[in-house]
Amino acid sequence: MQKLTIPGRLPGYNELKVHWGTSHKIKKEAMHLVGWCIKAAHLKPIDGKAIVEIRCYEPNARRDDDNCTSGAAKIILDALQQCGIIKGDGQRYVRCIKHPVEVDRENPRVEVVMRLERNESY
Repeated sequence: MQKLTIPGRLPGYNELKVHWGTSHKIKKEAMHLVGWCIKAAHLKPIDGKAIVEIRCYEPNARRDDDNCTSGAAKIILDALQQCGIIKGDGQRYVRCIKHPVEVDRENPRVEVVMRLERNESY
C-alpha cells in the first residue's frame, strides 16, 4: 500500500470544463503540484491493476462531492500515469474509488491510497 497527500484542494470538475485554454492552464498547474507530491512521497510503480482510493478534505461544504472528487480523480490519475506510477488511467489499469468529501477547515487536502488489486473471485 502506498499513500500520497496533496495539500490544499484540487480543481473541481466544473473548473475543468470551462474554455479549453483556461482548463488546460488550471489542469497543468494542478498536475505540476501533484507531480511534486508524487516525487516527494517516493511512490513506486504499480505492476498490474491498481486500486486508487481518493478522499478529499475541503475547507468548507460549498462544493458538492461529485464536483470535488471527479476533478481530483482526473488530475491525480493523469499525474500518476505521467510520472510512471500506473501504466494507464483506463479500466484495464485502475479501479478508482472516490469517498464522500469531508470538511477540514484547518487542513484541506486530498489523500490518495494505492494498492495492487488482487484477483479475487466474488
